[in-house]
Amino acid sequence: MNISLEVDGKTEELDIEPGVTLLDALRERLDHTGTKKGCDRGQCGACTVHVGGRPVLSCLTLAATVREPVTTVEGLRDGDELHPVQRAFVDQDAMQCGFCTSGQIMSAVAAVEQGIDNPEDVREFMSGNLCRCSAYPNIVAAIEQARSTDATV
Repeated sequence: MNISLEVDGKTEELDIEPGVTLLDALRERLDHTGTKKGCDRGQCGACTVHVGGRPVLSCLTLAATVREPVTTVEGLRDGDELHPVQRAFVDQDAMQCGFCTSGQIMSAVAAVEQGIDNPEDVREFMSGNLCRCSAYPNIVAAIEQARSTDATV
């Protein structure tokens, strides 16, 4: 089937099978490899992207059902300038192996945009994003830093 996706501000035309996930369309067809394939079951959050401004698990979303703009971690930056949440992750050393980082950042952007400001609420909001390296305190610190800047997509 032929579909049209708006990804990071660019319209992409794809010919895909109906069962292709947004994750596979992004990674395998559009070369947006910043979005990671972790568990492929919606349990780890590594594949989180924004659809219509909301965080979604792209491994559980069929590409053919997407009608709103998609933002990936690559689409957050402005030219060579990192998004405030990306900058905060670097500043706060909020990553170790880096595998979960793109999904963590996409969820963190949503947390900041939704005004989540209590550390306990931040941890609850981010609970769908797993980090095998346990960088959680640094991730919370990064979100706190980003909240103090203009961190909207």
